[in-house]
Amino acid sequence: MHPSTLARVKSGEAEGRPSTEEPTFDEQTLLRELEKAINDEDYNRAAKLRDDLRVLHDDSNASVISANARFYHAFRNGDLAEMQSIWAKGDHVYVVHPGASRISGYELVIDSWEIVCGVDHEFPIQIDLKDVEVHVRGDVGYVTCMEVVKTRGGNWGKQTATNVFEKIDEKWFICIHHASHIND
Repeated sequence: MHPSTLARVKSGEAEGRPSTEEPTFDEQTLLRELEKAINDEDYNRAAKLRDDLRVLHDDSNASVISANARFYHAFRNGDLAEMQSIWAKGDHVYVVHPGASRISGYELVIDSWEIVCGVDHEFPIQIDLKDVEVHVRGDVGYVTCMEVVKTRGGNWGKQTATNVFEKIDEKWFICIHHASHIND
């Protein structure tokens, strides 16, 4: 057998001892390492890197879904303090409430949620999410969905929504919420 066709195993790994290498969690680094392992025909390492990428992807999707759930929890309950804590800080954040123009910057976005949360809706309101999809690319993720919103005093109807999240210091924060009415 030609030496380059043999699978390579790092010292100690074959005996079940863990590698002393630092784990790599960055998606781009994992992809580079995977390509290198394939080129080097280090198929055991390539398989592990492939599995690490899958776990990272699944964990990122779950984390963005969790951040999206925190956003809707704050919205359902009219919880302004929670709403303040889940938004990224900065001028790059914005919100588009149904039928309204874009509101930019953390302070103005939170002011808009203060108005929404302060309206006489008898919180909690009911928000059912339909057709939820999540996509993550590196430190940015987004969720698309349809919101079916009902209050005790009325019905806001259906909105299509896009929520964009960014990862800051290993935590996901919403940076864009855009909701538009859907006419039935």
